[in-house]
Amino acid sequence: MREFWIRLGSMEDVEEFVSIATSRAFPISVRDDQHKIRGGSFMEMFCLDFNQPLRVVVQCSEEELGALRRDAERFLVK
Repeated sequence: MREFWIRLGSMEDVEEFVSIATSRAFPISVRDDQHKIRGGSFMEMFCLDFNQPLRVVVQCSEEELGALRRDAERFLVK
């Protein structure tokens, strides 16, 4: 299991991240302090608290993780 942190600031950000997540063949979950949701579910994303960074947890290879992080780079918490 691998993870990284993101911040989504608008509905467009959510839509773009979900699009990135659904294009992957491996499981992606997104978590806040209270919820764990499927990263490819637009509706479930709105259960999360967007006022804080969100933890993205994936089950993939190191190469797949690198590609996902590159595609989601603008959302990464640095």
